[in-house]
Amino acid sequence: MLYELRVYKCVSGRLPALLDRFDTITLKIWERHGIRQAGFWTTAIGESNQTLYYMLAWESLAEREEKWGAFRKDPEWHTKRAETEKDGAIVASVSNSILQPTAFSAVK
Repeated sequence: MLYELRVYKCVSGRLPALLDRFDTITLKIWERHGIRQAGFWTTAIGESNQTLYYMLAWESLAEREEKWGAFRKDPEWHTKRAETEKDGAIVASVSNSILQPTAFSAVK
């Protein structure tokens, strides 16, 4: 199993819009494409309260390429994303890392 950690730094004040988009739009499209989320987090105490962290679970890099590629091309995603950004950009930057569990990890 591989895990993808994605970090979205929002435009100031736009985290609620991003959370709403994931909750009402993105997760439904992911489900259709077979993308599995491993969790979502915001910062309770720390450097920024305008950041969303989430992890996706993948069987392999090949699965990620196939499913993430299909999601990125999905016409509904493009339409809905544009609708949610009609008042301006939501995300200022995105970073991601592909993580591999260690032999002693509680998560495999």
